[in-house]
Order: sequence, then structure tokens, then C-alpha cells
Amino acid sequence: MLPAVVKLCCAISYPHARSMAGLKRTAMAAIGQEIAHMKKGGHIFLPDWASQLKWPGNVNHGALRMKDERTSRPVGLREEEMAYLKQGQEALQKALEIVQDQAGWKRETSQENGDVIYSKVLPGARKVFRLEAVLDASPEELYDHLFVKVEEMNQWNPNIKQIKVLKHVGRDTMVTHEVSAETAGNLIGQRDFLSVRHSYKHESCIYLAGGATQLESFQPQKGFVRAEDGPTCIIIQADGVSSDRSRFTWLLNMDLKGWIPKSIVNQALPRAQTEFTWHLRRHLAEQSQSRRAQSRRNVLATRL
Repeated sequence: MLPAVVKLCCAISYPHARSMAGLKRTAMAAIGQEIAHMKKGGHIFLPDWASQLKWPGNVNHGALRMKDERTSRPVGLREEEMAYLKQGQEALQKALEIVQDQAGWKRETSQENGDVIYSKVLPGARKVFRLEAVLDASPEELYDHLFVKVEEMNQWNPNIKQIKVLKHVGRDTMVTHEVSAETAGNLIGQRDFLSVRHSYKHESCIYLAGGATQLESFQPQKGFVRAEDGPTCIIIQADGVSSDRSRFTWLLNMDLKGWIPKSIVNQALPRAQTEFTWHLRRHLAEQSQSRRAQSRRNVLATRL
């Protein structure tokens, strides 16, 4: 299996991101104007492509109402921070365009628990994979484990050695460095990733997206191959049957770099998605069991 890709979603990066030192003030001004135009009367409007999506449950991907716009669109950002925010937004748009395009998807694997992985070949011959699953957790709970507590992911996923947040851009965007765990018999070898991670909430849907980025103060580490992923995303949507269940869609799009035959990569990536989901399910079950045990203790304490 490929430990490097069981990052989250979460894991996420835009491989064509430019160096921050090369961004000009005029470009940053244009970005600021674009964001300003998206704000209308307390609403933020998603681009036209979002309204065309047809997810299970007929979720409306039109206007996005925020309790506090400032939590999603931070003000007073420096040029570098604005650039990271823009990268995350662009990665989300491009990833959703890949998922939305129904042409070319083929079934790769099916699991007894209902999980299905599809694949398609993008222009340039890169193969991407889309996992569809239902998880026993609410969208907010998954958001907490996969985004808010991203640095704790290695505690429940043994294929990740470390994830460190290098920069925060408001509450919804961050730059992270991730190192995959060293595993005996791993044909791929250890990889590290420098990524922009971006979250986006809309009604009952939560999007986690982003892609590879550059940080001049954090060059590739000696002894690791720096892989790039993205644009990629995870879509977490309320199941509609139960508030404690979520539909989980994960687009995995990755360039592992190095001299690795495509046949090996294309077998390893879907296996990695399957294993990541297995570890996530186990972690969610343990958390649920812990909460039930604590609830019983609280009940007993009130009776004493």
C-alpha cells in the first residue's frame, strides 16, 4: 500500500502553484476585488460550476450563507496569505469540476461494506480516483478529525508519521507539511508533502480541498521525495437518513514523483484510499465508544 497518500484529505494540493515571491501587488489587488464582488448582502455566492453539481440528496450549491463572513473571508491578509487562500479556492473549483464531469469514470473496486472506488484518466495521462462511502459520523465530526485536528491524524493513522501546520490563513486555510511513515516492504518509499488545505462549508455540505504549494523557507527535505497532490477534495454531506451518518466522497489526484512505474502507482492509490477509510472508521468507532462510556459514568455519578 502507499502510506504517503493516506493523508487526508485530506490531503490536498495544487501542483502548479507559483512561488510567493513572484506574485505581484497588482495580482493581489485583483484577487481582493474578486472576493469583494462575491459578497452580497450577507451572502457569498459560489461560482456557476457549483450550482450544476448533482449530489445525492439534491443539496443546493447556490448561495452560501455564513454566520460570520469574516471566519471564511479573512480581512487584512498579507499578499502571501491572500495567495494561499486563492490557491485553496482554485483547487476546490478544479477538483469539483473533475468530480462533476461524469464522462470517463470506471469502477475500480467495490467493498462488502458498500464503499466504491471509481477512476478516470485526465488529459496528460494521469489517473485519478474517487472513493464513495457512508461513514457513521456527522459532517461536523468528520470536519473536526480531518481538518481542525489534522496534526493529530498520525495518532490514528499509522501510515502518517507527522503532519505539522506551518501557517494559518484565517480559520479555513492552512499550509501543512506531512511526512509519510516508513513501512517495511513499501515499494514506493517515504514521501513528504507541502500543501495548502482549504475548507468550505455550505448548508449540510463541507468541502476539504487544496493542493501542493511552495514555501521558500521550507524547501524539500533531504532523504525524502517531495510528492505533489491536487487539485483534490473531500466532500462530506449529511446522509439524510441519520444525522450521525455522512456521505463521504474523496477525489485523490497525486503525482508521486520519482521513478515509479504507472502500473504500481495505479494499484497503490486505490488501496491507500481503502486503508485510509478503514483507519478512519476504526477511529470513529473508538471515539463513539468512548463517548458512550463517559455518558454512562456521568449517569452513574448523578445517581450517587
